[in-house]
Amino acid sequence: MELDKIRTLTDEELVSTRNSAAEQLFRLRFQKSLGNQEGVKKLRVLKLDIARTNTIARERSLAADKAANPAVKNAAPAKSKRTERKHATAQKAKA
Repeated sequence: MELDKIRTLTDEELVSTRNSAAEQLFRLRFQKSLGNQEGVKKLRVLKLDIARTNTIARERSLAADKAANPAVKNAAPAKSKRTERKHATAQKAKA
C-alpha cells in the first residue's frame, strides 16, 4: 500500500490494515516453512506495509502529544559546570 493512501486512513482503519497484513504475513511464513515457495516476494511487501502503518501511527501519536504539551521555545540551555570551574580556578589564580 502506498504511503499517501495510508496517511488518509483513520486510526481504526490503520489498525485493521496492520492486523490484516500481520495475519497474511503469518500465513505466508507458515506456507514457506512447509516448502511452498509461492509468495516469497509478498513477504517483503507485507513487512513494509506493517512498518509503514506503524510509522504513521507513531507520527500521529507524537503529533497528538506535542499538541497537548507544547514545548517552551527559546529556553536557554543549562550552563556547563566545567566552564564554571574553569572561571573559578582562573579567578583564584589572579588573587
